[in-house]
Amino acid sequence: MLSSSSSSFSSCSNPLRRLAVPTSARRPLSVSPTSHLNAPSILNTRSTNTKKVEAPPSRWISDLRSRIGKCIIFGCNSQQISRAAAVLRALALEWKDLLAGSKGYLTDGRRGLNARQIAWGEMDSFGHVNNVNYYRYAESARVNWITNFAVHADPKHREQWAELMTPKSIGLIMKSLKADFKFPMVYPDKISVYHKLRAQPTREPEAPSNFMLDCIVLSHQHRRVSAELDEDIVVYDYKAAGKTSMPDFMLDLFDETWKLQEAEEIRARTRIWELIDAVERLEKETWNREDAVEDMGSAAKGSA
Repeated sequence: MLSSSSSSFSSCSNPLRRLAVPTSARRPLSVSPTSHLNAPSILNTRSTNTKKVEAPPSRWISDLRSRIGKCIIFGCNSQQISRAAAVLRALALEWKDLLAGSKGYLTDGRRGLNARQIAWGEMDSFGHVNNVNYYRYAESARVNWITNFAVHADPKHREQWAELMTPKSIGLIMKSLKADFKFPMVYPDKISVYHKLRAQPTREPEAPSNFMLDCIVLSHQHRRVSAELDEDIVVYDYKAAGKTSMPDFMLDLFDETWKLQEAEEIRARTRIWELIDAVERLEKETWNREDAVEDMGSAAKGSA
């Protein structure tokens, strides 16, 4: 059940902004500007460094594509074109993992919804996806997120994880669900929906009887977060008809999940700054130099 909900649309008309973050503030890890650009194995690499990495600007995906386009307009040699193509390839193949991962969300087998097609009937008379559907997306993704623990992470407690979504014994009840809408989605589009723990559960002085989840809804068409949701979940004992402490099997796996979330955030942010550094280097070699001249094409040169 839902005891509270709120929503608000924020402006999506801000112009593209330069990714200007001081190098000293954004790179606590040592990162080579062009390292791993052609290495798909980085998708499965998890850093064990506990240092925090500066969050990238919110529009880094569209901004990098725009900046690469400007470099090409001013002319690139074959080696520069190859490096630009490597960045564009990374943006095309890794954008979901990096966008979600940079916020601490896991996108492997524990995800909620992946590439789910928006139905035309989910739009309303205002011509965009009706707000209530975001709550349904989050609900479906949350059930998958919980039940996937039984399949991918803790098969030993498969039955207990499955029962959390039923009123048999220990279950989960929604105390509150709030949404912050970033921009309206329209048909056709696809969405991916992910959940993460907001805080690491603790056993002191006793196990908690509730936990908070954060949720994001990603638009594939715009490659942006369309909505963010806050969920307050209560652990409920249906037999005793009252809330209860989180069972040990949940605490153990949530503790592991929290550590994976932190590691994924570092990995994804580090990777994003690698891509940004690669584009900055490309800019310095093309348009961002004193003798740079925009390449207007052979036709323009001939008419001149």
